[in-house]
Amino acid sequence: MTNNLDTLATALYATADDLLKEHPDLAPWRPPVGIAPRLSGAELVTLAMMQAMLGFTSEAKWLRHARAHLRHLFPYLPQQPGVAT
Repeated sequence: MTNNLDTLATALYATADDLLKEHPDLAPWRPPVGIAPRLSGAELVTLAMMQAMLGFTSEAKWLRHARAHLRHLFPYLPQQPGVAT
């Protein structure tokens, strides 16, 4: 399953990255100054799409799954909601 998950993540990321470059107005809003984002818009969209497509309704369960299976593709994954770093 890992190879299929890797292929899905890669295809989603490439598509999202291309679309966001063509249509920057669709990218998630980022403030012009402040802390630099740790996830690109394409990474954020890819993670959200994979969460929905794989049927994870719990943010905490999705993040645990992503850490276990996608860490090699996404060097930074957000903490669970409400957890300080």
